[in-house]
Parts: sequence; C-alpha cells; structure tokens
Amino acid sequence: MREGADRALAHWETSAAEASRLREAAEAARTRFEEEVGTARRAVEALTAEQHRLGDSRHADEVARAQQRWRIEALRTRAVEELGTDPDVLVAEFGPDQLVPPSPPAPGDPEPDEPPQPRPYVRAEQDKRRRAAERALAQLGTVNPLALEEYAAMEERHAFLVTQSEDLKKSRKDLLDIVKEVDERVERVFSEAFADVSAQFEQVFPRLFPGGEGRLVLTDPRDMLATGIEVEARPAGKKVKRLSLLSGGERSLAAVALLVAIFRARPSPFYVLDEVEAALDDANLSRLITLFEELRASSQLIVITHQKRTMQIADALYGVTMRGDGISTVVSQRLREAAPA
Repeated sequence: MREGADRALAHWETSAAEASRLREAAEAARTRFEEEVGTARRAVEALTAEQHRLGDSRHADEVARAQQRWRIEALRTRAVEELGTDPDVLVAEFGPDQLVPPSPPAPGDPEPDEPPQPRPYVRAEQDKRRRAAERALAQLGTVNPLALEEYAAMEERHAFLVTQSEDLKKSRKDLLDIVKEVDERVERVFSEAFADVSAQFEQVFPRLFPGGEGRLVLTDPRDMLATGIEVEARPAGKKVKRLSLLSGGERSLAAVALLVAIFRARPSPFYVLDEVEAALDDANLSRLITLFEELRASSQLIVITHQKRTMQIADALYGVTMRGDGISTVVSQRLREAAPA
C-alpha cells in the first residue's frame, strides 16, 4: 500500500513539473505573440498617419491648383478689361523671354551719360520696379478731371467766407464797443442815481423815524453792474440794522422811506401808491402824511387807501358805493380846488 502511494506521489510530481514547464512555454509564446501584435499595430498606425498626411497633401495641392487657375482666369479677365488686350498677345510682347525696356528718368533726376538699354527679364528686379511704381501711383492718388472747376468753386467759397468772417469780426467789435459804452453809461447813471437816492434816504429816514439812522450800502462797490443794495435801518433806541429784525410796521415804514427817497431823487409827474400806510399807527401816519404834502407840491399822487386821515388831505376822492337797489356805482368828490399852475 505504501509503495503504491509513493509511486502515485512520484507520478504526480512528474506531472506537476511537466505542467509547469508547459505553462512557462505557453507564457513565453503569449508574450512573443503580444509583442508581434503591438509591432503590427504600430506599423498600421504609422501607415494610417502617412495615408492621412498624403491625403491632406493631395487636398492642399488640389486647392493650390484651383487657386492658381482662379488667379490665372482673374488676370486674363483683368488684362482684357483694363488693357483691352488678349493675354496671349501680352505674353508674346511682354513675356519673360522679351527684353525689358528701361524706365524713363523721373522729373528732376539728372540725365544719364548714355541712354539706358533694354535688359533681360529678372523676376526679382521687375517685382521691385512694380512695387515702386505702385507706391508712386498710390501717392499720386486718383486723378479728378473736375479738379480745376472744384478748385475755382472752393476759392470763391473761401473768398465769400473770408468776407463774412471779416464782417462778423467787425460787427463783434462794434457790438463790444456798444456794450462797453452802454455799460459805462449804465454804471455812471446808476452811480449818480444811487448817490442821490442814498442822500435822500439819509434825510427822509430820520423824519419817519425821529432819532433813527438809515443808509443804503452797496454789496460790491467795485462792480457797479452786478452789485446789490442793502438797506440799513436803525430806529431810535435800537441797535439792529437789518430789516428782517424790525417789526412789520417798521419794515413797512422803512420801505416807504426808500420809495419817498427815490421819488425825491428822481421826480416823476405822478405816483401811484397802493395801501402803503395800511400797517402804520397814527404817529407814523402823521409823519408820512407830512411827506405826502411835500411831494404833492411837485407831483400828482394817486393813493389807494382806507385811512381816513389820508383821505382828509386829498384834493379829490373817488370811490365805489352801493345804492339801495344793490347796484354799485362810482362816486367822486372834490374836497378843494386845485392850485393854479
């Protein structure tokens, strides 16, 4: 029994060694096969890339040939349209096999000692001459056959505009002179009027405000055309000078003083006064009536009022009343005869 087992074990070891040898041989064969397959695949890829490159090159050559054919056709058409000559005739007369005639000397260049002779065609040299001629033509620009007529019209237009410009400059100078003269006159008249009104205001104000002081002040004496005027009023017993700090009656009386000062400085045939004494008490009204009496000596006063004392000094009264039937009617009453002229 033991001997049979040993024989079976030896047989199994022999079989295992043989199987291991066969497996290694198969692995080596598989490795060689994979290498051959990889080499073949790389060869196929290289051939495919070469095929694509050759196809692209063929396509580019076809496109280039098509472009060359198109350029040739365009040049033939251009030759016929611009030169009126068949391209074959141009090639026969001016082709590369013909001698190239020399270019004439440019204006201002010295004359050569010997006349230039025709030379064989050299493409690079002729390309250089062509580029120089194209630059000169571009600098010359398009020839306008109507340039002389347009120049005459523009010259006439320029002369007209120059004349108009000179007239405008002269008019502007005249206007500036007039404005300067008017400004000087306005400044002079305003200065004189302000001085007279200011002097009268300093006389009238103490009469309406006994013991008070009032004067007119320029906000910008250096610019008489843009200056403002401030009224300084200080009634007796007060230190304030601004009108906004005075009472309503005082402001009204100060405004009346300014009006009377203007009336006295620049008299007018008549004045219209509307409720100027409405906010005044009896004492201030008495002072204002005194001024009215002085003004009426040289001017006619038309006073709209509800004050009885003001009505009492009037020469004539005009008013509206309602009769018994409810109809309004205008009434007038002369209180005293007008003084003879």
